[in-house]
Amino acid sequence: MRRTVGLALCMLPLAATLVASAPQSRTVKEGVYSTAQAARGQELYRSQCTECHGNALQGANGPPLSGDRFISNWSGRPLLELVDKIQNTMPFGKPGTVSRLQSVDLSAYILQSGKFPAGQAELSEDRLAQIAFPGARKVATPAAAAASAGVTLSPPEGNLAQLMRAIAFPNANIIFNVQVKDPNVPTKREVGPNFDYIAWGAGVYTGWLPIEQAAIAIIETSPLFLTPGRSCQNGLPVPVDRPDWKKYTTELMEIGRVAKEAAIAKKLDAFEEISEKLSDACQNCHRVYRRDAPGAMRCQ
Repeated sequence: MRRTVGLALCMLPLAATLVASAPQSRTVKEGVYSTAQAARGQELYRSQCTECHGNALQGANGPPLSGDRFISNWSGRPLLELVDKIQNTMPFGKPGTVSRLQSVDLSAYILQSGKFPAGQAELSEDRLAQIAFPGARKVATPAAAAASAGVTLSPPEGNLAQLMRAIAFPNANIIFNVQVKDPNVPTKREVGPNFDYIAWGAGVYTGWLPIEQAAIAIIETSPLFLTPGRSCQNGLPVPVDRPDWKKYTTELMEIGRVAKEAAIAKKLDAFEEISEKLSDACQNCHRVYRRDAPGAMRCQ
């Protein structure tokens, strides 16, 4: 017993040291960038960003980078995510042409434009993950958002199989395909003798953008699996009230969010695990409601 107490007493100074040295969380309200840094970001913004986001960051072809909408979109999120998004996806059509340091400077200018105060020290890479926008994000379900806006959801047009084939199947395959086709490698477009809209459309958005868009499609449309009144292909109602059905839908949305963040960060190595988890999310549901049941018994 003495040895245990003695060990605990000896550990107290070490614990205190670790707590004192641990990085402390801050918000962008606490002067996390310098005025000089924001000035560099402003010059870069004027040359690279105004066409899409407006002279005053009010938004144009692209979303606003200041104001209530911007703050709402980034509420509670780490500043690191904003810097990553700028570096990996901007400018639109030319992602990767802005350096890491430039992305940090641009973020400083965005903070200054949002009336967040400047500090003495420059915003540094090693502190980004410990700095967050104020507030906690609130994610409303599509049904809740529609209800609050006084919107009535339309009855489903297609059955569950049609919805899966139209949206989930092709977009999941885009994500799976990252394992065999590196989005960082430019694809040479073959031009045939006859114009093909599908082939043309497939080449409009290239690189990581189609992967991010596929993930967004999965996130945004998975709640449609819970639409009241939808039928399965065999005519039986989709079991929208069953806890396991809701769980499978939530799992699909969660892996979609992971895929989206990995696509924005261009994390090629992450997609082997993402593809495995996406496959598992699909198969967990199929195993119960499709694969092990004959056609007439599915969705029970």
